[in-house]
Amino acid sequence: MTIHATAVVEPKAEVHETASIGPYAVVGANVSIGAETTIDAHAVISGHTTIGTGNHIGSFASIGAPPQDIHYKEESTELVIGDDNQIREYVSIHRGTAAGKGRTVIGNNNMLMAYSHVAHDCTIHNHVIMANVATLAGHVEIGDHVNLGGLVAVHQFCRIGAYTYIGGMSGISMDVSPYVILSGTRNRMRISGINKIGLRRNGVSRDAISCLEQAFKIIFRALPQTLLKDALEETRQTFPDCPEVQTMVEFFKSSKRGVVKRTEES
Repeated sequence: MTIHATAVVEPKAEVHETASIGPYAVVGANVSIGAETTIDAHAVISGHTTIGTGNHIGSFASIGAPPQDIHYKEESTELVIGDDNQIREYVSIHRGTAAGKGRTVIGNNNMLMAYSHVAHDCTIHNHVIMANVATLAGHVEIGDHVNLGGLVAVHQFCRIGAYTYIGGMSGISMDVSPYVILSGTRNRMRISGINKIGLRRNGVSRDAISCLEQAFKIIFRALPQTLLKDALEETRQTFPDCPEVQTMVEFFKSSKRGVVKRTEES
């Protein structure tokens, strides 16, 4: 274990013997830090926070701070961070609320770039990239392999489906389907198509990508008089053996906020 002489680590904190804590960092009493995790200078780790193995937390990051929720009354909520994440300088991640899930969860192999923010009760799955100053409000869920551009802002309770790419400075106020490329702000959001490059880079088959492109035309570019439920049912029946298409259909059906459907053509 390497703990700099100027770091403040509460005696009750659990720090693995292979972890490293830099100058002037602060680690609270209810924090658990896993093997081979590095905490850089001036970072603050507080609250009931569990950090897995192989993570790197940058300078001046604030991890596990109380939620920015006026109803929070110092309840015992938590933050859980998985393995092999890069959490860069000035990132802030808040623990959950009693009225929400009670915990904020960060999965594995994610990169949260400088100044990005994850609010209370959010869930970030695996292999997610949040570029500089990307911001999640409370209760947001981000699927696997999502890429959020710089200054993206996501409204509370929204879901971002897996393998989605969202361009910089976009404002998201509705759910975003898996596998698509989106950019824009609020009423001007536009989906340009399937995220073919991202899918190929992550090993999704050409056949699956082809099915998704055809499903995209049925769902997103259907005639104005076509009901969404009819387009979804047609898509489900047309591609019964493509798990990716079925995932997209189920995402629409399970949405509570509505899904962004506007495309460049529409």
